[in-house]
Amino acid sequence: MYLLRLTSILGDDLVLVDPAQTERYCRDWMGEVMVECLAVLRPRTTEDVARSVRACRKLGLSIVPQGGNTGLVLGGLPDYPAGQVIFSLERLNRIRKIESADFSAIVEAGCILQTVKDAVAEKGLFFPLALGAQGSCQIGGNLSTNAGGLNVLRYGMMREQIFGLEVVLPDGQIWNGMSVLRKDNRGVDLKHFFIGAEGTLGIVTAAAIKLLPKSTKIATALIAVASLWDAVSIYGLCRSLCSDLMTAFEFMPRSALSLAKEAMPTLDSPLPANTRPMY
Repeated sequence: MYLLRLTSILGDDLVLVDPAQTERYCRDWMGEVMVECLAVLRPRTTEDVARSVRACRKLGLSIVPQGGNTGLVLGGLPDYPAGQVIFSLERLNRIRKIESADFSAIVEAGCILQTVKDAVAEKGLFFPLALGAQGSCQIGGNLSTNAGGLNVLRYGMMREQIFGLEVVLPDGQIWNGMSVLRKDNRGVDLKHFFIGAEGTLGIVTAAAIKLLPKSTKIATALIAVASLWDAVSIYGLCRSLCSDLMTAFEFMPRSALSLAKEAMPTLDSPLPANTRPMY
């Protein structure tokens, strides 16, 4: 009954019910967990999202928003298949606008992070969020999990990368908070209710993101240390000397290098043979 009513309200284009088509949405990133769902909804526009939310509310169905499904804690999978639909944002993938003069862009929630980074780079700009899944994770998921990534020391969490949001609320209304105004002191900043909320308070459909000039010089150093305290001391020294120019500082125990070598036997060690890093 639910499937017939969903399809009649939304149309075949937005609703997937065939298990052969829904399977990839019901499997975790590692391929170790497989669940079921009532249907997969794949809206193309913000208005489609609003219609779909209203339809699910009318039918008493729960919604599980899903971006790139790159998380490792099963947050994008249903836990009550009989009454839940997966809401895939993958077709909301337009880059609506890139404003070079204003260092901002409007992107939809289903945009792949790497696609956004590449598009702004072509205009000499830079979006600083960077993480291992950037070739498959989506902007909406980055927002809903308040992603940090590799460059968080300099640029902050995803919360700091956003001017405004467009969100479909639980009743199907569309909240438009897409201002790119930097100096905005007008009361409560409502976008923060939705960043990091994992889709529980509304479905993010688009975002106004902050951009930066693309760096012309980048320097990277790999240093072997004898203890974790040495690493902490070096971090303090680099922070003092580089101020806010230090983008990332990562600690890798010897076990990480051993695992990399195990996975890729032809990989050369980045350190001299007589170097004995900690662990």
